[in-house]
Amino acid sequence: MRRDSIFYKLFQQYPNLLFELLTNPPKNANAYRFDSVAVKEPKFEIDGVFLPPENEGVGVIYFCEVQFQRDEQLYERVFAESSLYFYRNRARFRDWQAVIIYPSRSLEQTDIYPHRAFLNSEQVHRVYLDELGDIRQLPLWVALMVLTTVKLEQAPEEARYLLSRTREEVASPSSNAIIEMITTIMVYRFEQLSRREVESMLGITLKETRVYREIKEEGREEATVNLVIRQLTKRFGELSEEIHSSISGLSLPVLEDLSEALLDFTSLADLQSWLVAR
Repeated sequence: MRRDSIFYKLFQQYPNLLFELLTNPPKNANAYRFDSVAVKEPKFEIDGVFLPPENEGVGVIYFCEVQFQRDEQLYERVFAESSLYFYRNRARFRDWQAVIIYPSRSLEQTDIYPHRAFLNSEQVHRVYLDELGDIRQLPLWVALMVLTTVKLEQAPEEARYLLSRTREEVASPSSNAIIEMITTIMVYRFEQLSRREVESMLGITLKETRVYREIKEEGREEATVNLVIRQLTKRFGELSEEIHSSISGLSLPVLEDLSEALLDFTSLADLQSWLVAR
């Protein structure tokens, strides 16, 4: 389950969500837009970026990282990317802040001592979803974030509660967006179930079949990436991080082409040539 993609979908629907997690959000939080940015030389892709409105002069840029698995160099990467992007765009922003979202403290990087200055400052905010409180007492959009972390046996009941609450509290079309996100989260969390089984569990009809198809397509894509990497590793040994990244970025049709083409590869050079050609 790629939970970070769920969060980025949430941020796209409701950019102000990030600032509901902060003690001191900016006064113009409603005007921020969610985006992704790239830094060249070296190449960085930063998926979660909240950009201040351009018509209000220089503002504060917020970098967001959703981390659902342990990464012992997470802070090294986040602070390097954030600092470099801020350096390259210094004229556009007067300050930067970073928000790191964990399901719980147990997944935080172990050695944080080298980053104590940042982590103990007002510039970096660490959010632990399991410490935000009772899902039924939280603001609705924040509750959606917590729904990604509740135990599987509790998730259906909490999802049904949030669906009911959405219908009572939110007018269309905003309610449709929230219902779609709840459905998306549950299809991700119970990806082994069929559409009808998910419908039965939630007590709704999945009219938004596009959502279901997209999620299933993403699942197929991830499975194909894993299969191709296993095949290549078995033939040529451990692959570099760069090759891993290149393969992970391929679309499903191209991945399927690669799964056939690799049978004719005699070395990693053949793989690299094939990737460059595409």
